[in-house]
Amino acid sequence: MESFAQPSRRPVSAAGVALFALIAVAGLYYVKWSPYYHRAFVAADTHSIGHSILSGTAALPVAPSWQAALDYALAYGKAIWQALVLGLLLGSAVQTLLPPQWIARVLGGAGFRSVAAGGLLALPGMMCTCCAAPVVVGLRQSKAAPGAAVAFWLGNSVLNPATLIFMGFVLGWHWTALRLTLGVLLVFGGGWLVNRRAAPAERAVAEAKLDALAASDAAEGNVFGRWLALVARMALRLVPEYIVLVLLLGAARAWLFPHVGPEVADTLGWIVAFAVAGTLFVIPTAGEVPIVQTMLSFGVAAGPAAALLLTLPPISLPSLAMTARALGARTQALLVAMVVAVGVIAGLAAVALHF
Repeated sequence: MESFAQPSRRPVSAAGVALFALIAVAGLYYVKWSPYYHRAFVAADTHSIGHSILSGTAALPVAPSWQAALDYALAYGKAIWQALVLGLLLGSAVQTLLPPQWIARVLGGAGFRSVAAGGLLALPGMMCTCCAAPVVVGLRQSKAAPGAAVAFWLGNSVLNPATLIFMGFVLGWHWTALRLTLGVLLVFGGGWLVNRRAAPAERAVAEAKLDALAASDAAEGNVFGRWLALVARMALRLVPEYIVLVLLLGAARAWLFPHVGPEVADTLGWIVAFAVAGTLFVIPTAGEVPIVQTMLSFGVAAGPAAALLLTLPPISLPSLAMTARALGARTQALLVAMVVAVGVIAGLAAVALHF
């Protein structure tokens, strides 16, 4: 099987692997699995999981301002900070606590098998795009194939099982079917396309980096010390740019979504506009469900709402900034185009199916 990385051997630390498993299982249970299990019952009983983070209880978009930026950043940060910390811990642990040959063997292939593995491994994570971004960085540094890393990244938010359940109870199961069908296409088809378009030169660079990584691992000493140091480095590099971009998007959300009423009709122009806005904007996990519910209640047509349902979760400007070095401009441009295209397809499908 052709691979983006030929793994060099490194001694497997049983303690490191055990620590990684403990962080993943305990962290996901506390941050994701347990809260979402209880929220599913709330969604079934009330047909709601809360207010839209875009508008809160207001009936109109908030005017652009620094106060609006701060308010949105605080609301968003409160919703995701625990998952972001977990993402940083896991993203650094992937690089230091797991043997790179394991990751290269499962996720390093150039074919569809590594993409399928990346997408399936994403399902228990259920993270938003920004919280999953540090793990994507860690996977690429450990020489996972770009398509596998992309499938893992998109799968966390687009195929989130809890979100699909919330969606069914809140919006209706036809919306869940639309999201699941096009989500599978985006996650696995998109990952496969990214692998197909990877340049041969990238594979050679990946092999050289993996060899250098293996050599440095042997020379740097204690694995747990390297892990803690890497957590700090990742936080210092990723978090500041993340905060700045969330603030800017919070200030600009009234420009991105200037209309949320009956004037937003089932036309191609509105569908494309909402698909682009959804691709750029950043939301917490499952935030698209109350956003779409609120917009439908305000009279927004089903086509633009469906475009948001597919484009809000997968990527955003902050998460693209966080993964820029790991994925490269070429892959990110392809990702943006794919997400917008799937959003437009979702909007047109919702119109054709009379949602």
